[in-house]
Parts: sequence; structure tokens; C-alpha cells
Amino acid sequence: MPAVHHKLLLEDALPDSPQTRSLLSVFEEDAGNLTDYTNKLLQSMQRVFGAQSEMGLATEQLSKQLLDYEKKNFALGKGDEEVIAMLQSFAKSVGELNSLHSELANQMADGMVFPLIQFREKDLTEISTLKEIHGIATDEHEAAMVKYSRLPKKRENEKLKADLVKEVAYTRRKQHSASLQYYCALNALQYRKRVAMLEPMLGYTQAQISFFKKGIELVSKKMDNFLSSVSKMTQSIQSQLDSEAEGMRMTQRELLSVEDTVYMPDTDSESVNRTLIQKAGYLNIRNKTGLVTTAWDRLYFFTQGGNLMCQPRGAVAGGMVLDLDNSSVMAVDCEDRRYCFQITSPSGKTSMILQAESKKEYEEWICTVNNISRQIYLTDNPEAVAIRLNQTAIQAVTPITSFEKRQEGSPNPDRSAMAKPGGVHSTGSGSQKSETAPEPEDLIAPGTPIQFDIMLPASEFQDQNRAGGRRTNPFGETDDDCSAESDDSLLQQVFAVRFLGSMAVRCGDNQEVIYEAMRQVLAARAIHNIFRTTESHLMVTSSSFRLIDPQTQVTRISFQLEEVCQFAAHQENGRLIGFVVEGRDWSEGDEEGEPSFSAFVFESNTEGEKICYTMNLAKEITEAKKDPEALAQLMKNMPLTNDGKFLLLDPEPGETSDGAGQEDLESEA
Repeated sequence: MPAVHHKLLLEDALPDSPQTRSLLSVFEEDAGNLTDYTNKLLQSMQRVFGAQSEMGLATEQLSKQLLDYEKKNFALGKGDEEVIAMLQSFAKSVGELNSLHSELANQMADGMVFPLIQFREKDLTEISTLKEIHGIATDEHEAAMVKYSRLPKKRENEKLKADLVKEVAYTRRKQHSASLQYYCALNALQYRKRVAMLEPMLGYTQAQISFFKKGIELVSKKMDNFLSSVSKMTQSIQSQLDSEAEGMRMTQRELLSVEDTVYMPDTDSESVNRTLIQKAGYLNIRNKTGLVTTAWDRLYFFTQGGNLMCQPRGAVAGGMVLDLDNSSVMAVDCEDRRYCFQITSPSGKTSMILQAESKKEYEEWICTVNNISRQIYLTDNPEAVAIRLNQTAIQAVTPITSFEKRQEGSPNPDRSAMAKPGGVHSTGSGSQKSETAPEPEDLIAPGTPIQFDIMLPASEFQDQNRAGGRRTNPFGETDDDCSAESDDSLLQQVFAVRFLGSMAVRCGDNQEVIYEAMRQVLAARAIHNIFRTTESHLMVTSSSFRLIDPQTQVTRISFQLEEVCQFAAHQENGRLIGFVVEGRDWSEGDEEGEPSFSAFVFESNTEGEKICYTMNLAKEITEAKKDPEALAQLMKNMPLTNDGKFLLLDPEPGETSDGAGQEDLESEA
């Protein structure tokens, strides 16, 4: 007996994944081909039945015509008595043959034509009806999901939300029930079509054998074994159909007995898994339909290796959407929709905004993309590495007894002993690493608060009542910013950065304080699920560092160059950059004020080494301004733009070198 190679699993009806839809399309195509073939086969069988019926009528007419010869009374019919007797014998034989043909026609109608008509009108019509019901239920569910996805986040209406949740649950249950019935019918069709193909021919052959048995017994003996085997096969297939149908009915009742929460979105009771390296599910993606208009499409996304794949419904396979290696992911506010996040390529030129169905899916997608961006999937045991990194993030904010113990537990113990070439720059001899590694408590006080928004430096929280000295303007502007000296700065470099956090530190002459601040800021973001960052433009000039809003071009905060103690790039993650700013604390009443230090941590689209190199050059220019000869020598050794400023970065391929130096710097950033 042939085996069943394909089967629609009833458990896959509720997830309704593209893989299930693709397999469903194969079953639907098979059902369509079966319908066309059944119609043509029925036409051929009806033609045979019509011919057999015509044969009976023809033999009956022939028998009458043979008997009518005697009634004609031919004038020259003398001596026709023998002929008439022979014709009557022939008429009797033809009459008997006519009864056999009539019986054969009736047997063909009952055993050949009727079963195929019943299969077409019952089974194939049921498949067509269930297909329409399934399509209507799917469309209603999609419409309900669209309305639910449009629920506002800021002005949430509980009654509206409850109504939409009930509507989604109702349509999802309806679609689930329709899918289960449809899948059961398609699975059963694989058995019924075999019976439907064999049963008519079995009836046809049995009718012919019954017809020929009365004249030729030899024919029936040759066909008995064959007919017996066909009958046994039909009975075996029918028994399998009965068993499979019973199993599907039991599974259907079990799947439909679940609670209503299974059909409701955003009611996840399980905790968020932050160690995933693979993820799949439906997401809403925002697409531009015009200059200012957008549309949201619900598509099936899944990760494969280091790639984000998308598979539309009906497609056989998915296509790559974005390479996730070294990409960045963050939560965003988009069109008053909930659970939105943005994935950006390492170059920053490609990004997409996606919306998850629930908070659990939203957090798991962000964690999964973040894990893949670290290329964990390339390791020998990616699951163990992901779990270890998650535990490391949880333990990162706990007190550590010594700096050496933290280095022993890190994947790269030589990180604190040697930095990348050009990755760390500092000013003054005090930035050299001491022979004895400092304790973390010596670098940052335990329990120091972390600031995640771009406001004033962390040290400003401690000197609100100070008097005298220079004070940073809350809008990031000072009198020096308006001077001609700032406009005529010899160096002006712009980098696109994202502010991660700032905190007060205890010293400004040790590189390890920057690394410790980076560790605590990133660990705090991981622990508290803070994925949102603020995009800014970091402008490095020969007199100051400025953070500028890219939309309004307003300076958010600025630091004079002499306030910056040191700066460094992370040795392992080249996109992390940090620097320490020195201020004065007058809270103790000291006339000169006690020195206070704040560390600022950023993530950049540019390599941190380039930013550190630019900052170091700004320091050199400041020192060289004190000696005209040194400044002239520095300008001689460095390439300049058309307006006399230092040119630090090479233009991208395909770009011209014409235009102002500021335009080159902004395009590179």
C-alpha cells in the first residue's frame, strides 16, 4: 500500500506560519488538480455509460426489427419460413443479449458513475466550501489584528482595548476552528481520492465480468484474483481512513479545549528569555508609501545565522532583509504604536522599524538581535555563551573585590594590560597606568547614580549652590561659543553618536575609570531593560566638545577642552567611546572648590579610535597655539581643507573633494 508522505499537522493550525501556509498551498493545488481530473474522468465514464445504454436500446431495436420481418408479408416471400424461423431465433438471442446489456448499463450506473459523482459532489465540494470559509476567517482575523495593532499607546482606552482583544480572540478562534476542519478534510482527501479512483473501476470491471460470465467462464477465472486484491486494498484504505479520521477528531477536540488566553494577544504568562540566538514570528514592518506617508505590513520574520529573514505568505522560502552582524537595536516611539523597535546596520545607512505583538515578543526580539549582533552564533556552543553573557550582565553591577578578579573572569584577560593601538588617548603623565591595579571602589563610589538622558554633567548635581567660577549653561552654550575664535577654529570634526550614560567618578587620571564607567553603564541598561538612546552629533573643535541636536541644531551641552581630563575607546567594542570631565565642587565652602569628575559614555557609528585621535589632535592644537612655531609645524604636517581647517578623514569613494571642509566632515560622520 502506498504511504502518505505529506500531512497537515493540526497543531500548526493556530500558529499559521508561512511554512504551514506553503504546505497548505500544496494540498490546495493537489485538490484543484484532482477536481479537474475527476471532471474529465467522469465525462469519459458517462460516455461509456451512454454508449452501453445506447447498446441496450440498439439491441432492443434490433430484436424488434428481426421480429417485424414476419409481419411485413412480402409478396415474394414464399419460402421465407426458414428465414423467419432463423430470424426469430436471432431475435430471441438478441433479446437475451439486450437484457444483459441493460443489466450491464444499470451496473455501470450504480458501480461506476454514481460513486464518482458522489465523490465530486460531496468530498470535492466540501473542500471548496471549507476553503472559502477558511479564507473568510483568515481575512476577519487579519482585519481584527490590524485594528488591534493600531491601539494608541499614549491615550489608551481600556474599554476599546478590551473590545478589540475580545474581537481578536473571537476571530482567532474562528480561524482556528475553520483551519482545523479544512486541514482534516484535506488530510482525509488523500485517502478518499484513492478510493474514489479505484471504486468506479472496480464497479465497471465487476459489471463487465458479470456480463461475460454468462458466456465465457474463462474470463471470470482470470479476473477473480485481480478483483479480490483490488477489493482487499479498498477495504484496507477504508479502515485506515476510519482510524485517521478518529485520531483527527480527538486531536481537534483537544486543541479546541484550550483557554481563551491562547487566542488573546499580549497575555504572555511566561518570563522573557534573554539568551535567544534564534527567533521567529509575525511582526509589523513600517514601509514608506510616499514622501510623508507610511504603511504597516504584517509579515513573518525569522533569523537564520547572522541574517534577518522575511517570508511573505504564499512564498516558498524567505529572503534576507538585513545582516545583523554588528548591527544595533533600540526601542523607539513610532506613530503612537506600542512595542516598536528599530534595527540599524553598522554603517547606519540601513534601518527598519518593526512592531511586535506583545511586550514579551518585543523584549525577546530586541535581546535576540542584540545577541546575534555580537556574533554569538559563530561560537561552538552559542546557547552557553548567550547564557553566560546574560549572567555576566546581571552580575556586572554587583561589587567586585578586586580589579584582577574581574579580569580573570573576562573573555580577554589582557584587555586591561594593553589597549589597542590608537584606541586610548589621554593628557598628561598622570594617565599612565600604575603598577598596582586600583580597586573598583577607588574609581567609582558604590551606589553612584547613572544618568541616561543628555542633561548636565553628573557633577553638576552636587554644585547647584556654588558661587563664582565658570558655570556650564543648561542649553550647552557659553559666551565663548559666540566668539569669533570658535568660528575660526582650526579643527571642526562631527561624529554621529548615541548617549549611553554618565556618572560621577572619583578620579580623572586613570584610564581604568573610563572602562569601569562603561561596564557599569552597559550593565545597568541591560538589568533595567533600557534600550532607548538619544542620537546626537559630537562636534570636536580645537576649543571645545559639543553635543548638538541633529534635528534642531541646538547645542545640548558643551565642554571646554581644558575641562576634559582624558578619553578612551573600548578595547573590545570599538564603537564605545568615553571621556572624563573635571569640574569644581563648592559645597564644602572651599574658596577654590574641590575638584570633581564625571565620566560620559557614548556609542558611535564611527570607530572610537578615530574620535580619540581627533580629540588628541584638538589637545595638540591647543598646546601648539601657545607656540606659533609649533602651530606652524603642526599645520605643515597635517592636510588641510579648502578653508584652512585640518582634514582628518578621507572622503568616501565616489565623493568629490570640492566644497567646504565642514561638508566633508559631516558626510563622513
